[in-house]
Amino acid sequence: MKIALKDNDKLRLTLEGILVGIISGVVVSMFRWTIAHSLKLFQGLYVAARTNVALTIGLVALMVIVAIIVGILIKQEPNISGSGIPQVEAQLGGEMQIKWWSVLWRKFVGGILSIGPGLFLGREGPSIQLGATIGQGVGDLTHDDHGVNQRVLIASGAAAGLAAAFSAPIAGAMFVLEEVYHNFSPLVWITSLASAVSANVIALYVFGLQPVLQVPYRFSLPIKYYWHLVVLGIILGLMGRLYQVLTLSMPAFYAKTRLPRYIQGIIPLIMIVPLGMMVPQLIGGGNEVILDLTKYGPSLAFLLGLLVLRFVFSMISYGSGVPGGIFLPILNLGAIIGAIYAVFMNQLGLLPLYFESNLIIFAMAGYFACISKAPFTAIILVTEMVGSLKHLMPLAVLSLVAYIVVDMLNGAPIYEAMKERLNLNSDFLNRVSKFNDRLELPIYEGSSIDGKYIRDIPFPKEILVVAVYRGERQLIPRGDTLIKAGDRIVFMVNAGQRAKISKKLKDMINGLD
Repeated sequence: MKIALKDNDKLRLTLEGILVGIISGVVVSMFRWTIAHSLKLFQGLYVAARTNVALTIGLVALMVIVAIIVGILIKQEPNISGSGIPQVEAQLGGEMQIKWWSVLWRKFVGGILSIGPGLFLGREGPSIQLGATIGQGVGDLTHDDHGVNQRVLIASGAAAGLAAAFSAPIAGAMFVLEEVYHNFSPLVWITSLASAVSANVIALYVFGLQPVLQVPYRFSLPIKYYWHLVVLGIILGLMGRLYQVLTLSMPAFYAKTRLPRYIQGIIPLIMIVPLGMMVPQLIGGGNEVILDLTKYGPSLAFLLGLLVLRFVFSMISYGSGVPGGIFLPILNLGAIIGAIYAVFMNQLGLLPLYFESNLIIFAMAGYFACISKAPFTAIILVTEMVGSLKHLMPLAVLSLVAYIVVDMLNGAPIYEAMKERLNLNSDFLNRVSKFNDRLELPIYEGSSIDGKYIRDIPFPKEILVVAVYRGERQLIPRGDTLIKAGDRIVFMVNAGQRAKISKKLKDMINGLD
């Protein structure tokens, strides 16, 4: 097996990443377009059903049928349940393998059927998993079907999926590195970026150049009001930790219904009919709700009611296990909290109301940053989604404060916590245990092995150090090779033990032993 990737291998992977991006852009754009038009169709049906009993009964019956179809898809392929991001993380960690075609088409259909009627779910999680399956499929077709090459293509597909879902290519690549892959490997970075940009080109062709969440604002927030960012950051951190706890407890709540897991989606799908009849403009993932927040005026009671509605039904929707994400609902909740804070402070005479738009934008990033614990992704994502670079400093301040609050409350990254609850496929680990695999880990400042010679580092016996990268330069490891912060060490490990050894090495490198 090759120890290091040659330049022509890197070029080939980058070109394959572009191919993954183009295919992902087409598939995710179709997914995004169909969901948007389905939601408009259902909103019209809900309004018409207000005065038509027969139509109301028909919609309820339709939701039961939809729940049964989605349940069958989940029963056939459990890995399409939820957002799909935890499954992608498990794949990249070497803990899971999926049948990419089985997941691809079922996630596509199941996601449309679940999100289209108006459940409070996002398209971005499914889009990331759709892109990841396409990356895996391209790896199979190009014979990069094992080890590092396929993981790079899966990661690049995930980046392409997010890029096409939100027209945010830089955030797509950053999300994969910060939240999903947990590795700033140059190979992963360049391939993911190539894939994300390619997918975004397709999305821009279909949906145009207008940012997804172009929230209007008139003035930049003056420095004298920056203390509001600290207060709002603390509030977002507390609310974010509450969101994490409740989201992770929802499967246990649904278990009390005694319904089989795969059919639990029938509960939110039936509930969406009366909800859609009452407030059709407030259902769905939340794009339009964010854009309309400033139009609701200084009605604090309405905004508080909207927060409760969106928070509770987001939990009910996602907790049922139907295909759908929490990415956009999190941004939506953050925006509402920002609007509530702005209106409340205005009523106290502490903040002009025309800064409400600013706090809506800032709070989206802060809420996502603390729940996912991916602040860089949050800052870049919101920047790309609103189409402005003027908010970088307040976005950074608010995201940092919210992140610190959740960290102090022992909150873990939401997708990583969800991954820990997956039923990982032990058969897969046994099947690949006869193979060797490549594991690359970075050495950070303050690492316990920074400044040590390789011969003095108590590496596990099951691994072999095969390369050390210092910048772009590759060092052949020897006993007297000095490890420095910023290096990347490449190990050869048993594929079936990859996740276990990776954790052991990270704990040792970070001084947690």
